[in-house]
Amino acid sequence: MPEAANPGLARPVWAVGALCQAVGDALQARFNPVLVRGEISGFARAASGHCYFSLKDAQGQLRCAMFKRAASGLDFVPRDGELVQLHGRLDVYPQRGDLQLIVERLERAGQGALFEQFVRLKAQLEAEGLFDAARKRSLPALPRGIGVVTSPGAAAWHDVVTALQRRVPHIPVLLVPALVQGAQAPASLCQALSKMYLLAQSGQGLAAETSPEFPIDVILLVRGGGSMEDLWAFNDEQLARTIVQSPVPLVCGVGHETDFTIADFCADLRAPTPTAAAELAAPPRADWLGALQWQQERLQAGLQRQLDARAQRLDMAAQRLGRPSALVARQQLQLQRQGQRLRQAVLLKMQQLAQSQQALAAKIPPSLARGLERQRAPLEQLALRLQLLAPQRVLERGYALLADDQGKSVTSAAQVRPGAPLRAQLADGCIDLTVVPPRLL
Repeated sequence: MPEAANPGLARPVWAVGALCQAVGDALQARFNPVLVRGEISGFARAASGHCYFSLKDAQGQLRCAMFKRAASGLDFVPRDGELVQLHGRLDVYPQRGDLQLIVERLERAGQGALFEQFVRLKAQLEAEGLFDAARKRSLPALPRGIGVVTSPGAAAWHDVVTALQRRVPHIPVLLVPALVQGAQAPASLCQALSKMYLLAQSGQGLAAETSPEFPIDVILLVRGGGSMEDLWAFNDEQLARTIVQSPVPLVCGVGHETDFTIADFCADLRAPTPTAAAELAAPPRADWLGALQWQQERLQAGLQRQLDARAQRLDMAAQRLGRPSALVARQQLQLQRQGQRLRQAVLLKMQQLAQSQQALAAKIPPSLARGLERQRAPLEQLALRLQLLAPQRVLERGYALLADDQGKSVTSAAQVRPGAPLRAQLADGCIDLTVVPPRLL
């Protein structure tokens, strides 16, 4: 990665390997794939099966590497000085910082006219924006139906069906047949795709055609491997423009991994083979079943946690429900103690008053004693009234002390509601009550 102490004042400082990688990426995006013509120089085949040589002409020279996978497809033995055309991609060999051409196909000169036409059409369509990544769509995670455009007699159709049956046997597949090779193939492919588009749109309620029994969420355009001439139908300009009109994501799986066609660049996603196209469009059912199982386990664990928490809260609530009775009992005991203390205080006060009266009677003259005698009657009445005001005496006269389930005294009817529990303190004990609504007379 480039580093700079101050980007505003100095240029970035590149690490050597990072710069080589960046140059390689730029070459990959700007030029690849490329077709180059020149003479072979210094051809050598290593023990590993890889081939190394230079391609040169009067103006320049370019290092080339052809790995064993591509070299195994050669139908002739390259020799120094032989005029050839190379189909490959430019890259940078970071260990030496050398520009090199990774050769995917090697042909004798005179066989590259089709590729030149391919390059010109690719540049034209790229300039028009048909290859823009911004317009490409992601594949649906769970397609409800898959449409396939290919030849029903081709191996590609068998490979696609086999892969889909293995991975997603529950997803229905619709085949719209088309020619995939020959002069009539481009028109046939365009017609088949147009029909598939109508079926896909009708499945989405966007067209008046008779809709299929299932919606089509992704389309596969596939064909097996072959020479450039065999795959040339997929380099047709009209087919490219038809592909970009697809109403649903379209996957192109034409040829082998090293084969590139215009259709690959126009499709929403390129697959190296027809089988890979099927695999990209349909993630294995086992993966989704595993994900569902994991979600189920999470839901069960979450539900169990909720049940445990609710059970614990219920236990705590049950414990709290048992506490009001104990609180009422404590309040009743406290009330009894207060009543006893009040009675004792009244009696003590009366005794004190009596003693004071006796002492005064002994000291004052008889006239005063008679005056005191006259005042004794009101005092006794007051004492009697004071006795009558004692809580126990009030309870003995038939009154009751009401308290709610929290032990709080009830002094008003507005404090209770129908059905509320109450406790009545009488002179000789307690009675539990329940409030009932008043009856209309």
